Amino acid sequence: MKEEFERMPFDEKVSYLVENLRELQDELAEEGIEILAKAGETEYAVVLARDKGMIDKAIAILVDAGDFLWAALIAKNAGQDALSERLYRDGLQYYVEMEMFGRAISAANALGLSPDEIDDLYRRGIASESRGLDLTHSRDMIDCVMQSLDLTLIGRDDELSQQVMKALHEEREKRTNE
Repeated sequence: MKEEFERMPFDEKVSYLVENLRELQDELAEEGIEILAKAGETEYAVVLARDKGMIDKAIAILVDAGDFLWAALIAKNAGQDALSERLYRDGLQYYVEMEMFGRAISAANALGLSPDEIDDLYRRGIASESRGLDLTHSRDMIDCVMQSLDLTLIGRDDELSQQVMKALHEEREKRTNE
């Protein structure tokens, strides 16, 4: 099989590796990992490396791809707790620098950071996402949704509908007074 594999064009090798990932012969594993990674098939390369016991290779591929969370999880599952923690810390720094605050918050939670530190990440994420946001357009969209909800509730007399209508009325009053 190795000789036949070697003769395949690159794209055919990638397809073969993906289709035969779980049954791939050990003699093709290392080359297969490299081919999959080169083809941008990171997930398949990592799964193949992990399944063939090449944990360090799987972690390296993920770190190169910027996926510190998965790399840290693989390290932890392999009993490499110190490496896992370092990867979470590196990931936290990387994700904050890249303004990927959802991932940063996941890393912070895994590290057991304080609620205040995690709240700070949420605030920084909201500030980052809000940059360049058209607040007038957002307010118009919220008004439209409130109006749609109000129209939907016309003629309903159940308690929940009454509470929602009261809340909508109060919100409109607040907006009028701003």
